[in-house]
This record gives sequence, C-alpha cells and structure tokens, in this order.
Amino acid sequence: MNNPFFRNHGPILIHEICKLFEINIAGIKENLEVVDIKDLQSSKDKDITFFHSKKYKDLVKTTKASYCITNESLKNELPKNCIPLVVENVLLSVSKLTAKFYPDSINDDYDDTATNIDETKFKEKVRYGKNVLIGANVSIGSNCYIGHNSIIEKNVTIGNNCSIGSNTIIRNTIIKNDVKILDNCVIGKHGFGFFPNNTKNLRYPHIGVVLIEDSCEIGCGSTIDRGSMSSTIIGRNTYLDNQIHIAHNVRIGENSIIAGQVGIAGSTLIGSNVKIGGQAGISGHLKIGNNVEIGGGSGVIKNIPDNTKVMGYPAKNIREFLREK
Repeated sequence: MNNPFFRNHGPILIHEICKLFEINIAGIKENLEVVDIKDLQSSKDKDITFFHSKKYKDLVKTTKASYCITNESLKNELPKNCIPLVVENVLLSVSKLTAKFYPDSINDDYDDTATNIDETKFKEKVRYGKNVLIGANVSIGSNCYIGHNSIIEKNVTIGNNCSIGSNTIIRNTIIKNDVKILDNCVIGKHGFGFFPNNTKNLRYPHIGVVLIEDSCEIGCGSTIDRGSMSSTIIGRNTYLDNQIHIAHNVRIGENSIIAGQVGIAGSTLIGSNVKIGGQAGISGHLKIGNNVEIGGGSGVIKNIPDNTKVMGYPAKNIREFLREK
C-alpha cells in the first residue's frame, strides 16, 4: 500500500525519465506515459518499478509493471511485458524518479498546518490534555484519548477506542481500532534512507505509511518509520515494549511480542507469534518466520525459518548456543 496522503505528480513521459537517467531505449515511443512508481509486487500496467538484487528474482517474474529500473546483469530476469531501463546505480535512479513523482515526500519539516485542538472539530469528540495540536487531513474515531503536548500532524487516521500518550508525534499513519500508543513516541516520520556523497548526502523519498492494525500497543519512547516504497506494518495484537525502533518497510505479523530496546532494520519481514527478547538487533532485508523466538541481546544477520528458537551473535539455534556456552 502506497501512501494515500502524498500527491502523485505524474504521469511522466517515458522520454523525460530516460533523459533524467541519461539513457536511450531503442524503438520506444516518446509520448508514452508512466503513471506511478511502485515496488515489484504492487506495480500495475503503465507503472515503473525497480529490480536491484537477485534476492527479488521470484517477485520480478510476476510484476505487472510496464517498465523496470535495473542494471545490466539483472535485465534478462524481467518478464517480457516489462521494458528494462538499464542504469549504473538502480537505487539512486529510483530516488531521483520518486522525487519527481512525489516531491513532498523528501523532507519532514514541522507541520505548519497544526492548530490547537480547541480550534478544531475534535474539541467535542476527543478527550485530551493540555497543548494538543492537530494537523490537516486528520480523522479520529470515537472514544479516543490524546495526552499532553502531543501533536497529531497532517495525514493521520485514528480508529475507535484509541489512546495516544503525552509528548507523542504522529504523521503519515493509519491506526486501526483499540490501539494504545504510549508517551514519547514518534511514528510515521521519514526513514533513515540516503545516499552518501562527499559534498551533500541525497535523501531517499519515503512515500509509504505506517499501518498499525487493531489491538496493538506501542511502548514509551518507540520510533516507527514510515515506508520508503511500500509501508511499515504492525500486525494485529502485536505489543512493542519501550524504546524500540522499527525501520522503514518492516512488516511485523500478528500476536507478536517485542521487548525493550530492540532494533529492526529496514525491509525485514517478521512473522506472526514471534517473541523477541530485549536489546536484540535484526539486520535489514531478512525474513523471520512464524512462531520464532529470539533471545535477548541476539544479533540476527540471516533468515530464520518457522518454529525456531535462536540466541547469540550471530544468532544460532538455541541448543547449539547453549552447548557452546
């Protein structure tokens, strides 16, 4: 699910995209339009996507995108319906084009649309503390609470029976029903995505949302980044302890429990019924199966299959870990 809040400035002509990348595609009509940029899975006809690693070769076979930004070594993996745009640096090119489609997604400056809740339609509907601000394009369901000094910035949807703690900032987020977000959380801000440069680092646009499903709890001081191309998702009835960082594009399944000070790097998929001990770290672009248990202080650097218990650094089967100790 792409961000429903950012305005798409497309369509963009394919010849303008080729000019941006400084490439030529023989025999292609210059007046063809590209409607949107999406990931491999969600792309449709007239969309452009990207393919930068062999680990996604199964997904690329089923993409419905008309165009794909890729490199010379991967272009032959594309299906026949998808025209390759071969570039030297795939992710840098994706960043430049995403900024063309969604120029408002690059920076996260303070929300100048936010006003005191006393001056909004929510003053009679929501129970709230002192110094609460509400931005534009916000909806809040029934029986909701917002604590002192919290800011619900622009582009937020909150369901019924939700509680937002004090000193919390939320934007670009969809919160379902019966969700508790405790004090000092930051949810829906830009993820940590950029390209290093000797003079000025190039920010990667983040056009995804944070989606928090029903009956979740987000502990004090936690940060959940919105997605870059897809969305960051917290599954139903999942509980996060205090001071947890969930990076962009992470997806966590249902009924999972994550203890304090855990960090999950970008684009990692966490299954359902997963338990993660405190201060564990999980690298990016991994797949953690269902019913997995990860011991506290572990460092996970490779995929973990279903129904597995691991511990240590690098994390390994808990029986092997205990035997070595």
